[in-house]
Amino acid sequence: MGVDTAINFPCLPKDHLTTEGIIERLKGRDRAQKIIQYYRDQGDHRPEHEIGFEMTRRASDGTESTELVTADVLMNAAAELDDLSQYCVGCPANRTNKAYGCIGYINYPISAQAEFWMLKQLPGPEYPVLFLMLQKGVNEFGYTGETARGLRDQMGVFFESKDTFGRQFPEFTATTDSLFEMTFMLGPIQPGHAAMLLLFYGAIAREGIDPATIIALSSNPDARETLLDKYPFHLQIEQGDDHSIRDIKTFLQNLYLAYRLNVPLLLDV
Repeated sequence: MGVDTAINFPCLPKDHLTTEGIIERLKGRDRAQKIIQYYRDQGDHRPEHEIGFEMTRRASDGTESTELVTADVLMNAAAELDDLSQYCVGCPANRTNKAYGCIGYINYPISAQAEFWMLKQLPGPEYPVLFLMLQKGVNEFGYTGETARGLRDQMGVFFESKDTFGRQFPEFTATTDSLFEMTFMLGPIQPGHAAMLLLFYGAIAREGIDPATIIALSSNPDARETLLDKYPFHLQIEQGDDHSIRDIKTFLQNLYLAYRLNVPLLLDV
């Protein structure tokens, strides 16, 4: 369970299976393969249609539904992915150069280390224009973090820590609940909002960036391609990154690609 993301670039597989259907099949196949391998490691070689297990789905409001499925049902559904995977070859939204490389995940629970990382990336007063935009977003656009706080109250499910972390600036305090809300809980991330998030988290260079460039990045699709040649994605996964930081950096890379293609990044939290 986690945040599912998809670069909303049109393609035949999405037309045929829907984005949600592709994600469900990918996750179902992964789950089935792990279950099958577990039984095989225990010396159990029953056919897939005899390997049953409970699959629980948890909604963001905390409600759960459980159903009994067999491994072959999930594997057969996922086989439809293989029939259409040829259309992923050469697709500009295919970040991984593998089948369905436009899909990504941030796994729950999100670690405290990743929350601190997100706070650390924020622009301070040394980037005055971005800092004012961040302040305005937190104070004026209603990113109170209340919705994210409701997720945090479900201890250990969505967040590793029950505590909200914050970064104190002279003018305001940015909290990880407000950041989660601003980043993941506003629906599909449109290109204009994507530009701000990429700048806020330092996914593209901020040094020397002027107000005119910020405006062009956020609102001028015609200038975007030329500008992004100057401002490439530059976050790298480092050895000390935990699983959540790696997931968030990958999310930002998917966001950058969606932004470059001028399409939304779809989210399912």
